[in-house]
Amino acid sequence: MSAVSASITLPAWAAELKNPPAHKSKQPGFPDPPGYPSTQTTPTSKKDAKDSKAVQRKAPTPDEMDTLKLKKAWEVALAPIKSLPMTAIMMYMSGNSLQIFSIMMVFMAFKNPIMGILGTNQAFERFETETNRAKIVQVKLAYVVMQLVALALGIWKVNGMGLLPTTRSDWLAWEAQREVVEHAVPAL
Repeated sequence: MSAVSASITLPAWAAELKNPPAHKSKQPGFPDPPGYPSTQTTPTSKKDAKDSKAVQRKAPTPDEMDTLKLKKAWEVALAPIKSLPMTAIMMYMSGNSLQIFSIMMVFMAFKNPIMGILGTNQAFERFETETNRAKIVQVKLAYVVMQLVALALGIWKVNGMGLLPTTRSDWLAWEAQREVVEHAVPAL
């Protein structure tokens, strides 16, 4: 039985799976698009070899890395304010009645900023170094302010729904009844 299995050859497609054929351009006159694997991967001359060495980037300095980290930290800090217009439009469109959609919107309007404020240090720990610590504190403060603005939008929505006790009639249960000083009696 081993002689029979030795005489069986693999089909061509199975052999190509192990050793795929080289890439062939469909039309020889057109170059491959950028990022597409080309058939020519090695430099053909010494000039090409020098050019490929010149293309290699040098490692960034610590000051450049701090600048890049600070820019990324500002992007993270300003992210909550970028989503605020869409949230405001959705809150406005959901109406002021108590429905499941408006309740979910209010829940998310409170949950996201509170979780963002509580997770401020974790959001910026990857950007913080010894040399840029003072600048990151400013970024963290801006992030907290942006989260508070988002929280204020949620408070606006709750007030619009009538769930905040802002009028005198909301507090009548805790108000003492007035003492009557005079009585008026109708006369004939």
